[in-house]
Amino acid sequence: KVLNVAEKPSVAKSVSSILSRNQGLRVREGRSRYNKIFEFNCRINGQPCHMLFTSVTGHLMELDFDDRYRKWHSCDPADLYQAPVRKFVPEDKKDIKRTLEEEARRCQWLVLWLDCDREGENIAFEVIEVCRAVNRNLTIRRARFSALIDREIHHSVQNLVDANQWFADAVDARQEIDLRIGASFTRFQTMLLRDKFAIDSITDEKNLVLSYGPCQFPTLGFVVERYWEIQSHEPEEFWTINCSHKSDESIATFNWMRGHLFDYTSAVIIYEMCIQEPTATVTKVRQHEKLKYPPHPLSTIELEKRASRYFRMSSEHTMKVAEDLYQAGFISYPRTETDSFSERTDLHTIVREQQVHPVWGSYAERLLDPETCLWRNPSNGGHDDKAHPPIHPTKFSPGESGWSQDHHRLYELVVRHFLACVSQPAVGAETIVEIDLAGESFSASGRVIVARNYLDVYRFDSWGGSVIPTYVFGQQFIPTRLALDSGVTRPPSLLSEADLLSCMDKAGIGTDATMHDHIKKLLDRFYVTKDASTRFAPTNLGEALVMGYDDMGYELWKPNLRSMMEYDMKEVSVGNKRKAEVLATCLQQMKACFLDARLNKEKLLEAMAVFFDRSDRSNGDEQHATGQVVRRCRLCQESDMVLRRNRDGNFMVGCLGYPQCRNAVWLPGSLSEAAVTANVCNLCNPGPIYRIQFKFRQIEIPPGFDVNHLGCVGGCDVILRELIEICGTGSRIPAPARGRGANESSGNVQCGNTRQGACIYCRQTGHSSSNCRSQVSAPRIARSHSINPQSCESAVPCGTCGTTCILRTANTANNRGRKFFSCPSQECNFFVWEDNLNNGTGGRSLPLANIFSSASNPSRRGRGGQSGTHAADVTFISATGDPISGRRCYVCGDPSHFANVCPNRDN
Repeated sequence: KVLNVAEKPSVAKSVSSILSRNQGLRVREGRSRYNKIFEFNCRINGQPCHMLFTSVTGHLMELDFDDRYRKWHSCDPADLYQAPVRKFVPEDKKDIKRTLEEEARRCQWLVLWLDCDREGENIAFEVIEVCRAVNRNLTIRRARFSALIDREIHHSVQNLVDANQWFADAVDARQEIDLRIGASFTRFQTMLLRDKFAIDSITDEKNLVLSYGPCQFPTLGFVVERYWEIQSHEPEEFWTINCSHKSDESIATFNWMRGHLFDYTSAVIIYEMCIQEPTATVTKVRQHEKLKYPPHPLSTIELEKRASRYFRMSSEHTMKVAEDLYQAGFISYPRTETDSFSERTDLHTIVREQQVHPVWGSYAERLLDPETCLWRNPSNGGHDDKAHPPIHPTKFSPGESGWSQDHHRLYELVVRHFLACVSQPAVGAETIVEIDLAGESFSASGRVIVARNYLDVYRFDSWGGSVIPTYVFGQQFIPTRLALDSGVTRPPSLLSEADLLSCMDKAGIGTDATMHDHIKKLLDRFYVTKDASTRFAPTNLGEALVMGYDDMGYELWKPNLRSMMEYDMKEVSVGNKRKAEVLATCLQQMKACFLDARLNKEKLLEAMAVFFDRSDRSNGDEQHATGQVVRRCRLCQESDMVLRRNRDGNFMVGCLGYPQCRNAVWLPGSLSEAAVTANVCNLCNPGPIYRIQFKFRQIEIPPGFDVNHLGCVGGCDVILRELIEICGTGSRIPAPARGRGANESSGNVQCGNTRQGACIYCRQTGHSSSNCRSQVSAPRIARSHSINPQSCESAVPCGTCGTTCILRTANTANNRGRKFFSCPSQECNFFVWEDNLNNGTGGRSLPLANIFSSASNPSRRGRGGQSGTHAADVTFISATGDPISGRRCYVCGDPSHFANVCPNRDN
């Protein structure tokens, strides 16, 4: 008698049907009504056996602390690093345990049909422990299989192996490490923060758990770090020369080999050189064959990434659908790191089964036809988990009636991906042409697809072709269009689910079987949100937690620590390290981190205070309800905008609808205090807009401005606009940007925080306020300079209206400390850098007046259009004499801003 145990009831049923060939198969109830027992006769290596086949439902046992340590207030969280733990069968699995005990008593063999990965191996040893407790004479064997199909199951039962203790030990180590670290940090930060802040993103604050997980937190760190990169980005305008040539055949677009320049004057000089010598000479014509290779065989991570890109399916849903297809026998085991087929895999048979499909069947026939020369052995992706092959189709289906649209999509992706893997790459003929124009190099390329090959079946890949005119070496021509165009640097996008999975995979966070669970947990805990295009943004809660640990100087939100743990657990799984050794090392390290984090808990409290109001449980709701509301948000039209401090202590007015709405007004960095008053602005509409009482630090504002000011953020306040322009809004992200410290530690944990204070005048680091160069008077007066006797500062007349312009100092991130002149008139857009005046004309052929009225303005508008209401009307003429329009927003045509900040832009 042989007791067989599968990981799920559906697998037990499928394997029983295959081994019994549906002959003499009997079904009876076990102790658990969900886990039935199948009985049939079978021969294993010639020996007749009576098979009893049942199942568990995932893990049979749980790991937890002894009862004394399980309640949150029963001990110091630091004690959890050495508190005794035990593995036990929970109450809801007791019936399954009783079934195994009853059947094991009257069997001689135990054959384990658990999933063939580390987790499945650990479950197998849980089953062994229960069965051996009632029958020590059991012969234990392990069945290894990758698909629920006849040939795989029959081969597996005739080639039984031993269970792998190393795999099980690796999972035991991970479970204990995650339990101790997660429980200690979760209890610490929940008890510290839950009652101190009104966390408005969570409805039930009494049951709020601020969980911490060794994989969950680095995953959150990826999302927050990308968000900080976006927030710290300062748009910067650049200029590039675009050249095109139209012939009878087609149009060729030549790209400037310099790419682009950030210095406007230099770009104008080079552009004028090209205009004066507009004849282009072909310097190189190169033609070569270009190949586009098909993808590697499909692993779990690639399946999740591609399903996210192509179908907008979440990784969690992808794995659920893939599991359904696997249990029904249509695809191979969907949890695998392997992306290369072994020589034993019969690839031709898999293709042959797809020949009758109405859509891709004809392509499968071409693959098997030797005359087409379409077949190519699949490439080797370099990964092999030694347990399962890459994901591939195991049974033909034209589409089952019970399938959802996602089942159809995922099955199609697996089949088309496999057919592409065994196909020849696409072939293209590429031509690259380089030209010289007034000493400047430009290049254009064209491509013609010669043979589509795998692209015929893999509709998810595209390879565009473009035809350019025929050129010969030494040929000369006049460009049809030659233009100096501007653009603005843009920040990176928020992480998509595919991007996040790539980050986790590269850093070794989680396994192919658990990555989607970590992402789901972040969403469940409301640490991140995901939009319709599957891009992630941190919530206030998620950002505050990461910021708090970052301010402590520790990189607990970085992947380094977890990567080392995953590496150690992999070493356990191959027998290079012992479980006890890895446990001792990891827990000792993390306990030291925990103790230091607790000593620096004020950093966590300060970070939370940036985003959330303090909460006194007796009147916390009342305090929160009387928040400092300034106005109704005009962007989302749903939430109020309130006065608060940002992450660095600078004041801002932000929307309560965050993160869905990110509308914000950044206030001057020189503010020391701010409070919303009951006074309503009579000028701004729609109202009401409550005015704010500001108090500035005297030393950080120019002479002539009062320390106290009752102002409005609706747009009517001239003084507030001037102070923002002069003083800046303060750095939204400390320099260097968060998560990118200047000194990277080679260890797993980075201790200490060495941020230097900024100068109170120019807000730069690296010197003291007493040595600030911006406060040293130096009479650097250019031709058009004059001295303002009232302020004793250098001044120039406005190039537009003639008003005297005072010398000021910029405080933006890219130009901090740089001096400039701007017109005080609100109707004028004059602006010029002082060093442009000192350098003479600033351009080879532009007069000084043009530098005032045009060349300087784009730099100003390139930072989000914060200043100036009218763009300069600048027109260039191409080599053909066609006018080139002034620089303006390409979305709405408004010259006062660029497309990156256009209010009409479709997000």
